[in-house]
Amino acid sequence: MRGVDHEPEEDFAEFYRACADACLRAVYASVGDRALAEDLTAEAFARAYASWRTISRHPAPTAWVVRTALNTHVSWWRRRKREVAWSDGLDLAAAAEPALALDPAILAALWNLPTRQRQVLALRIFLDLDTETTASALGIAPGTVTAHLSRATATLRGALASAREQEAS
Repeated sequence: MRGVDHEPEEDFAEFYRACADACLRAVYASVGDRALAEDLTAEAFARAYASWRTISRHPAPTAWVVRTALNTHVSWWRRRKREVAWSDGLDLAAAAEPALALDPAILAALWNLPTRQRQVLALRIFLDLDTETTASALGIAPGTVTAHLSRATATLRGALASAREQEAS
């Protein structure tokens, strides 16, 4: 017999099915390493599952998962006391896999952005969160979100235009 105890599990399973891919894309766009993004996203979903009764009432549980994944990345990075260079080990073929559905040229341009700009883009564009929710998830002011988004899109626009010009030559 299925009782009330099974409802949160079913609710979480539905949440996971609905947003796992979007969360993975957002984290991947931010960290630039597919395997790392998968690990971080899995860890964040595990934490969400463990606290699902609380997380399910969060105003933006998807943003919570992505932010938790990004915070976990920072924690792992601090433990290692070193940063992996963005240019090392970029697997552009894996980046173009349908599961991630991100153009390799866009990913290369994303990886050249500062971390906070990548995070803002991941939440605002990939997860389609509003400015206030993004600001809350990242712990920054809404105006800072707007400024980072503006700078990031201008930089991406220029980088992609240059890439198109080089292809045309």
